[in-house]
Amino acid sequence: MISKDILKNIRRIQITTSRIVTDVFAGEYKSVFKGRGMEFEEVREYQPGDEIRFIDWNVTARTGQPHVKKFVEERELTVMFLLDVSASCLFGTVNKLKSQLAVEICSVLAFSALKNNDKIGLIAFSDKIEKFVPARKGLRHALRAIREMSYFVSPEAHKARFKSKGQPSKTDISSALEYLNRVTTRSTITFLVSDFYASDFEKALSIANKRHDVIAMTITDPVEFNLPNVGIIQLDDPETNETFFVDTSLAGLRRKYNEGSSRRFQDRKKMFGSINVDNIDVYTDVPYVRALTQFFKAREKRRR
Repeated sequence: MISKDILKNIRRIQITTSRIVTDVFAGEYKSVFKGRGMEFEEVREYQPGDEIRFIDWNVTARTGQPHVKKFVEERELTVMFLLDVSASCLFGTVNKLKSQLAVEICSVLAFSALKNNDKIGLIAFSDKIEKFVPARKGLRHALRAIREMSYFVSPEAHKARFKSKGQPSKTDISSALEYLNRVTTRSTITFLVSDFYASDFEKALSIANKRHDVIAMTITDPVEFNLPNVGIIQLDDPETNETFFVDTSLAGLRRKYNEGSSRRFQDRKKMFGSINVDNIDVYTDVPYVRALTQFFKAREKRRR
């Protein structure tokens, strides 16, 4: 049974993201994600400016007037959300938890897909597949996918998983990508939304990207790459359940932490580039609309 808080949050997400889709991403999504090709719609009389190569010579000869074939884009796209719901995403020091931000962004993209009559599906994963929602069309189905996302990133869901397994849920991106390839029969646009605290997923990502259009969306909190000077603090690793204390007043420790984080982010970005996977970096302290807009504009410019 989903709690009233989750249902209330879903309603808030629907109102907020629907407005963003209408005001900001009305045409961006459609212009970036093209259909699979063109399909014949009708024959009509030739008009100045029509391309000669589309003239239907049979109809032209029969009627004595030039006619052209009209084609429309065959959209019928399938958008899959691979959402990381592992314990490490239940973290955030600014505005929202990483998991909450991930759901809101997925909702924006889901409503953009819905506006263009595309199918929407969901694979929620941690170190196993938590939930699979097959891709379908329609508002009712989109709201179901958002409801499942909201539940699986909630503290109550994390507690339930901890209770059943006796340990926090970790992150297995490779298994999620392999599962995607098993349950889909055709190419999809796949948003892989995670903080990417996982290892050995490059090969699986490369294989999936050859079949699907995979976009890796990295959700990061500022503390994860810039340790503040706030004295002695307690740190909890949500995926190992380890607790330890750190003296953040030590300049050398902060420098080592920040350099290690920067190196990890740069290595990951380099890896995405080496296998031609588009990457969107989203931070909990920066409005995500900016990151999505930059992604749409950069991708549209590249594909002209």
